[in-house]
Amino acid sequence: MRSVNDFHDIHEEAIGWRRYLHQNPELEYKVHNTANFVAEKLASFGINHIVTGIAETGVVAVIQGNDGDGPTIGLRADMDALPIVEATGKPWASQVDGKMHACGHDGHTAMLLGAAKHLATTRDFKGSVALIFQPAEEDGQGAGRMVKEGLMDRFNISQVFGMHNMPGIEIGKFGIRDGSIMAALDEFDIVITGRGGHAATPHITIDPVVVGAHIVTALQTLVSRNLDPTEALVVSVPKFTGSESYHIIPDSVTLGGTVRSLSPVLRDFAEKQIKICAENIAAAFGARVDYRHRRLEPLTFNQTEATELATAAATALVGPEAVNTQIKPVMVSEDFAYMLQARPGAFLFLGNGPTAGLHNPTYDFDDNAIPYGIGYWVNLVEGTLAN
Repeated sequence: MRSVNDFHDIHEEAIGWRRYLHQNPELEYKVHNTANFVAEKLASFGINHIVTGIAETGVVAVIQGNDGDGPTIGLRADMDALPIVEATGKPWASQVDGKMHACGHDGHTAMLLGAAKHLATTRDFKGSVALIFQPAEEDGQGAGRMVKEGLMDRFNISQVFGMHNMPGIEIGKFGIRDGSIMAALDEFDIVITGRGGHAATPHITIDPVVVGAHIVTALQTLVSRNLDPTEALVVSVPKFTGSESYHIIPDSVTLGGTVRSLSPVLRDFAEKQIKICAENIAAAFGARVDYRHRRLEPLTFNQTEATELATAAATALVGPEAVNTQIKPVMVSEDFAYMLQARPGAFLFLGNGPTAGLHNPTYDFDDNAIPYGIGYWVNLVEGTLAN
């Protein structure tokens, strides 16, 4: 296993890659320049098995080890940015109006490129590693689309691993846990239809705004009065749209919300109970409800054996005291979950220090984290695919 000191030589070069990508952010599947940059770098490392165009702009490169036949494991980095106006004031700030790398995908891409350069030079493992550069993580569907287009079977991937930087965790430290580590994501819309009229005569209307207010209030107790406090479920209703007039009670209003859950049971519970709650409250007022529920990103679930491999790789790099193996799950979602549905694997967090939070216009990936990310990937490959 390698120590972080083994990757200082590549650190400065990887900083250059990261800052170039930061200055040139692209969104969703339209990461054409980023994908070309990645493919060109991979080819310059002497990798000759490079496939482009998966899920429009995804790139996969395969490195064969020198130690004989063995399985193929996948390592994934995301490439897309966000539609945010950058406010860091850094010399390498975004040069594209209204777009910025506010989630650190520039750092993720640079670290996997650094690992690719090292692994392509040493090839001190058996079997193969598939380096997966994914578009449209922020869209929530890029990973799923790569899977649907045959990623796992095409490259014969047996296990797959992901990593994300995390502000608030110190540089040089990692966080991981067995089982659920990031939430499943659902969205719902509730269209409430009553009977509109003049705001001065509410008694002859069925006011859908009042019905909606009661539904929003009731949904706040869905978790607190129905579930064990130790279970994790979030139901939020950020959207409430109705009349734009001060004097008109509309015929209908629309509520829109999100559900975050850490188990399939909780996910099923929320979908069923939100509908029942909305319909029953509406009926009590003489209104009716049209309920639509969309299941989006699945639960990010770490398989035990893969979690042990990931933990061993990080521990060998930084020592056991710097690897939190019981990190609390987070209620945000991650489309890498689609890859974990297709193959066993694990996802972990890499410390980004005391920076602004993800998706914040003042956030920036900390370049000091780069050798830790590279070292983790290399240790994971050389440890998992050992002789």
